[in-house]
Amino acid sequence: MGSPVRIGTVNIASGRGRAGAVLPAGELAAAVADLDVDVLAVQEVDAAQPRSHRTDQAAVLADGLGAAHWRAAATVAGTPDPFRSWTPAEPALRGPHPGAAGPVYGIALLSRLPVLEWSVLGLGAGRARLPVQGPDPANGGRRWWWVPDEPRIAVAARLAGLTVVTTHLSFAPHTAVRQLLRLRRWVSAMTGPVVLAGDLNLPGAVPARLLRATALVRTPTFPGAAPRVQLDHVLALGDGVHSRDAAATVLPVGDHRALTVTVTPT
Repeated sequence: MGSPVRIGTVNIASGRGRAGAVLPAGELAAAVADLDVDVLAVQEVDAAQPRSHRTDQAAVLADGLGAAHWRAAATVAGTPDPFRSWTPAEPALRGPHPGAAGPVYGIALLSRLPVLEWSVLGLGAGRARLPVQGPDPANGGRRWWWVPDEPRIAVAARLAGLTVVTTHLSFAPHTAVRQLLRLRRWVSAMTGPVVLAGDLNLPGAVPARLLRATALVRTPTFPGAAPRVQLDHVLALGDGVHSRDAAATVLPVGDHRALTVTVTPT
């Protein structure tokens, strides 16, 4: 039996706190420190964005967690907003050096444990649009905008005896299903046990059923203050892991609850 690895996942909503304002770097780092996980999957991560004080949020979170090994993967370049001042980003990984070259937004995977290999997979985008309230430049008021779905991406970290994968899937269910099936094909080529952690935007037992996986945490996660549905998941793909101490935690950042679980390769 291998060494236990505590895995977590959280959607930080670009670092927004419970009142809706973006947390300064120190508070953002402190928000995840108490999770005490070995590997943390993070979604909706900003870097060099004006809206989040131009902070490299992946680097800040890694410092707070004490994670010396991390990679961020942008899904869009520019600032996501109702006016679509962003462009799709090519699937690529960025580590501590160099920093982000410009405003980007995406996901990150942070590890206290040595990572033997990093890999990334582009999952594409759907054609659906999401209704979002935002400022109206014509009169300064609020109005509804139809925001296009950004591309999605997956990041994998191969550890000693275990691979951890994270992603943030489309808000359109049919697109999320397609992306999840593509992810399943990618993961099937990986050796050893694999754990998928992230915001899959698919409810309850659906992701585990589609992946033929085992759900390691079963609890509602969204919205964070009073969750009604589980959109965030930690799943074991195939046999070869034992899990314990699953938990959902309200953090001072993000609009989802964080999930954590200890996994031991068998």
